[in-house]
Parts: sequence; C-alpha cells; structure tokens
Amino acid sequence: MNRLIASSVVVLLAACSLAAAAENPMVLWYEQPAAQWVEALPVGNGRLGCMVFGGTENERLQFNDDTLWIGAPCDYTHQGAAEHLSAVRKLLFEGKQGEAQQLAGREMMSVPLRQMPYQPFGDLKLEFPGHKDASDYRRQLDIDEAIAGVSYRVDGVTFRREVFSSNPDQMIVVRLTADKPGQLTLGATLDSPHQGTETKAVGKTVLALRGAIGKVNYKRIGQEIDGALAFEAHLKVSAEGGKTTVSDDRIEVVGADAVTLLLAGASSHVNFQDVSANPAERCVKVVKAAEGKSYDALRAAHVADHQRLFRRVTLDLGTTPAANEPTDRRIKAFGSGDDPQLAALYFQFGRYLMIAGSRPGCQPLNLQGIWNESTSPPWESKYTTNINTEMNYWPAEMCNLAECHEPLFDALEELRIAGGKTAKIHYDCRGWVLHHNFDLWRGTAPINASNHGIWPTGGAWLCQHLWWHYEFSGDKKFLAERGYPIMKDAALFFVDYLVEDPRSDKGWLISGPSNSPEQGGLVMGPTMDHQIIRNLLGNVIEASEVLGVDEDLRKQLTGIRKRIAPNLIGQHGQLQEWLEDKDNPGNHHRHCSHLWGLHPGSEITPETPELFEAVKVSLGHRGDGGTGWSKAWKVNFWARLLDGDHSFLMLSGLITGSTFPNMFDAHPPFQIDGNFGGTSGMAEMLLQSHTARIALLPARPSVWKTGSVQGLRARGGLEVDLAWRDGLATSAVLRASLDGRRSIRPPAGQRIAEIRSGGKAIVFSADDDDTVEFDVRSGQTYELTFRQ
Repeated sequence: MNRLIASSVVVLLAACSLAAAAENPMVLWYEQPAAQWVEALPVGNGRLGCMVFGGTENERLQFNDDTLWIGAPCDYTHQGAAEHLSAVRKLLFEGKQGEAQQLAGREMMSVPLRQMPYQPFGDLKLEFPGHKDASDYRRQLDIDEAIAGVSYRVDGVTFRREVFSSNPDQMIVVRLTADKPGQLTLGATLDSPHQGTETKAVGKTVLALRGAIGKVNYKRIGQEIDGALAFEAHLKVSAEGGKTTVSDDRIEVVGADAVTLLLAGASSHVNFQDVSANPAERCVKVVKAAEGKSYDALRAAHVADHQRLFRRVTLDLGTTPAANEPTDRRIKAFGSGDDPQLAALYFQFGRYLMIAGSRPGCQPLNLQGIWNESTSPPWESKYTTNINTEMNYWPAEMCNLAECHEPLFDALEELRIAGGKTAKIHYDCRGWVLHHNFDLWRGTAPINASNHGIWPTGGAWLCQHLWWHYEFSGDKKFLAERGYPIMKDAALFFVDYLVEDPRSDKGWLISGPSNSPEQGGLVMGPTMDHQIIRNLLGNVIEASEVLGVDEDLRKQLTGIRKRIAPNLIGQHGQLQEWLEDKDNPGNHHRHCSHLWGLHPGSEITPETPELFEAVKVSLGHRGDGGTGWSKAWKVNFWARLLDGDHSFLMLSGLITGSTFPNMFDAHPPFQIDGNFGGTSGMAEMLLQSHTARIALLPARPSVWKTGSVQGLRARGGLEVDLAWRDGLATSAVLRASLDGRRSIRPPAGQRIAEIRSGGKAIVFSADDDDTVEFDVRSGQTYELTFRQ
C-alpha cells in the first residue's frame, strides 16, 4: 500500500510539474543571476536593446542603440581600382593567384581597409543596499510577453523587477516592486564606456547621460578614426511613496512602495549620409510622450504590440518532465535527453529575437542583432553578407514576421546608392555591387584582404530577400516600387561584370575575380557566385514579366543566364566548389558556399537528382561540426535533402554544443545568425514551398512523433496549420490571401483524402507522386484530411 501511495504521489507531482511547464511554456528561467554577458537576458524594441543581468544587490542593465557606431559618413571607394581589373583577371587565368591577390590588394581594396564597429551605449546600474543575501531567487524571460523578470526574498519581503523595451513608447521600462510598503530603497546611475561622457540632472526627475564618439584609435583598423555621432540617454524616475532625489551623478530613492524607471536613448544619426539629429531633443520627446501614462498602460501597450507578431505562430512538440528544469540545464542536456519542448522554445526564441531586434524604421540585424557590450566587438559586429546577414532574415517570411524584414529592405535602398559608386569606380560597371560586409555608413567596397574581401555577390544574395517578400505576399506595389528597381540594378552590374572563360571552348560566362567564402583565395568562377547570379537574373526576369516592363532587358538576361557556367560534379561525386575539380574530401570548413543552390537557393531539388546526390556527398565531406551558424545552415540543408533525422541531429548539436546559457548562438563568440538559422531550419522541416509544390511535413524528425504548428507561411500567399499524431499527418488548414492554383504535396506515405472550404468539398486533381492541385481564393480557408 505504501509503495502504491508513493507511486501515486510521484505520478501526481510529475503531472503537476508538466502542467506548470505547459501553462507557461514560452519562458527561459534560471536560479541565479547572470555571471557574464552571455548569461544575461535580452530585451529589445528593434532600436534599443538591453541585457538584463538580474543581480540582487547590484543590477546591471547594459543597453544599445542600433545607430551608435564608430566613424562618419564615408564611401570607402578606391579611386582607380577599375584600371587594374583586367590585369587581375589575366593573372588569375594564367594561374598566378599570388600575384593577382597582391595586385588586387594594393589597388582594388576599400579605403580605409576595414569598416567600422557597432558600439555599446551604456549601462544603467541599480544598487539595492542589504540585498546581497537573497532567497527564493528566480530570473526569467517571458518571450510571449517580451518581459524580463527577477524575483527574490530579503528579510521576509519579496522584491520583483520587470524590464522591457517598448516599441510603441520607444524606451526601456523598469518596474520595481515589493510586497510590503516602504521597502524599496535604491540608487540608480548611468555610465558609458566612451571617453568624455558626463551625467547631469535635468529637473527633479531625470538623469541625463551625454557623450560623443569622436576620434578613436581603433586597434583592429590600425589607425585613428574620426567619429561623428553624438548620443544621449535620459533616465526618468517615478516613485510611489518614499523620497526621491536626483543629482548630477545619480538617482536616490528611499522607502518607496514601487518605482518605475523610463530610459530613453538616441544618437544623432539620421541616415548613412546625415548625422545632424539632436539626440537630446529625441530623448525629451520620448519621455514627454510617456508622461501621464501609468506603468500598467505602458506594459499593456508593449505586450499587445509584441503579441500581435509573436502569437501568429505556435509550435507544440510535446512536453516531458525535462521542461520543468531551469533553461541552462535543459540546454546542456538536450543532446542526450528527451525535451521536445525546448526545441519549440528555441524555435520561438529565434522569432522573439527578430521581433525584438528588427522593426520598421530601424537598422537591420547585425552580427549580434542589437546587443553588444564591447567597444571592440568580434568582426566589428557589422553586417557580414557572405552568409550571416542573410541568415538573420531567413525566418522572416516563412515564420510570419514579414514586417521585421523591412529594415533590411531600407538598408538595400541605401546600399544601392553607395554600391553604385563602388560598381563604377572599382569595376567600371553599371548597377550596384556589395562585397562581403557593410556597416552603418554603407561601405560596399571590398575590405580586409583581397583573397576573401573581393566577393561581388553580397548585394545579389540580399536581393533574394526582396523576391521572397514578393513570393510570399504577392505584393506587386512593393515589387514595382522597391524590389524590382534594386534587383534590376544589381542584375545590370553582372551584365557588365561576367566574362567569357578563355580557358574553355564552351562559351561559359563566369564571375571573377571572386572567391568561395572564405577559403581558396581569389579565383575566377566560384560555384556559389554562379548560383547566386542565376537566381538574381531569374528573379529579375520573372519580376519584369509580372510587372510587364523591360522586355528587351528580359531577353538579354535570359540569354546571359543560359550561358553562366553550370554546376559541376567532380571526381568524388561531389558538387564542385570551383570550376576546377579540386575539392578536398577532408575539408571541414565552416562555409558550405557551393551548396547555396540547395539552400537558400532552389535550383538543386529532388527534380535535379544527380546534383541532389552530389550535394549529399559534399555535405558528408564537410561533416556535422562547425561554428554555431554553420550547424544552423546544415539544419536547413538536411531539411531540404528531406532527411529530418539528420536535420534534427544538427539541431541537437546546435542547441547543446553551440548555444550559450541565455540561448544566444555561440559561434563562439556570440553571433545571432545561428539563432535565426536554427529557427529557419525547424520551419523547413515542417513546411517547404521553394519549388512549385508546397510540401507538408517534408522532413519531420522521427523523434517528433506527435505535434502541431499554426501560422507558418508558404509562398503564394498561404498561411498553414499542421497537426500530426504517431508520425502521421492528421489535418492541415490553409488560409489564402491570394487567388491562384496551388500544388500541395502530402507527407511521405500519405495521400490527401479530402479538401473542404466553407463546408463544401473542393475538387482537386492528383498526380503520380500524390501531389494535388486545386484553386484557392483570397480570404478562403481550406481544410485538408489525409489517408495512407
């Protein structure tokens, strides 16, 4: 009997534990404060990012503004570069790579040679005397509400803290409470790592931090850089009860019941050519607009704004007892445990970071999103466009966050301007070009060294995102006014840049000088270039047809596209990375550039079986290791190869082996791209629409036996819900926003039994592989059921 009772208690406790985890599954939580930056929890509103450490006696809130960078407006071009293009090509055609790299490095590189780094803004530090010895501690990030929280007890009093970065009110908000009156006593200060900053009281309730990034001796660049940006932050205090004083160096609150702190921050940046804004006026405007609003009103507006985006997609993969453990322990154990809910949390954390880090009117996500504490961050925390910036935005359309794509489109409009100068000065070509990095000042010339910096397809790759936005939305106005002009000019560059390969009698057009990122040195005709350029030209051709414009250009691009050197299969059965068959099966480099045509491209699919198999060989050579973002890319690769179990293997390695305790991606160091790549890869496991057929559950891992997802998007204006049980799809719901005919491919081994809309059966046709076709109408919902 005692054993039966004990067993029943264990079952009951487990059930209660699972119920608690299921009640609020979108929470990262911890039993201790952050000891280092990669343990702190991120909040953001697209522009202002903040890392919450959660200390009891001393709290640190490290914050950023997305426009605070070293440097000043600069075009980076190297006058006279184009005069040396033919000589560099000749040397490469003659096999003199070293001489070509030396000449290009001397005559064709950016001035200055490196681009500028993203900067931290400052720290808001809170001091709570007597709170060192706390109990019942909990630190958390609720990604459904986008609020970081801390709670603990001291001397019988429970203290709570909430921090969020509000997009509607454009400020960071901190709320401090105690469950007994008069118990809140604290000091608040602002400081910055930048020299020459000062703080000053502004009236009786505001502490201001003022500074400027002037001349900086930046060691990685090896020279002094003149800065141009001023910045300012205003911290407004509002205490309920007690006594508040504001001096020129701190805010003091004694004996309050509750305290609200409002932190506004801004720089003088207007755009990449204009730094004339007044940051003080910007801060005053933000703080004044919040006057009269209660904390509850600020919180409610923030939560509603966030959930409008976040709750578009839900993912349920099941819950096990592991979900009741702190997040840092779950991350460590994921690879060897049974914790499907952590995978769902990881997926949604990527969506959370996109909402927090990329909103209309802001800068796009850089290598660290909008979160950076270092004045000398890794790789300048800029925009690396030979994989990383693009990966940041892979989930935007398919994970139902199209608005979050807009900062990238805004940047492309500026890059088109800056890149037009680079195209002319460096290559004597029309259109515009971008190499493997840009910064706040929209540098587009090749940087660092010629062996990897001269890579002219960065802009062409980014143009894929313009086309994706059109494919998913069908927005012809966007395509005509924003997408097509940028894409067309990018294509014009390659009309001029491609050259016929004199080493071959096949008349192939090739790209070069260029490289296969970031290995092999300067070459002519890397495979990745040709895949990207084919994609760009194909999208421009199709866009011109949709819009009914540029018929002559369309014909020209069609002819050029057919002549671009094709994908080649080499001696090992691999997809060749270069025109020469020289791939090394022992090369485990983090970049898998020549596999671009599989993902994010779409020219290698099961309908190209020989290339499909060659990609598998190449991916096998690269192995399952790599940096965080490299593993994330492989999650997507294996999903596109329809191998869900291998895709999950890569996801498991990404979470356990390349994720910091706060769920940030570990390159290492921290780079945010892997988070977005992981989210994208999970979406690709469940839904694919890059071919003419929309595939349902194309790469579902066998470990996800039962689950559901709502709100994913497919090309052609479809929003998709899916449910499955015991490995078989049970239902699918499609919501159409565009008219047209759609092809739907059911999961392997299943057939679509019936399609209904508005209570009526829909007539559909099926082909030999069980793909069905039927017409959809905007505003209608279609319910699919399945049979084996």
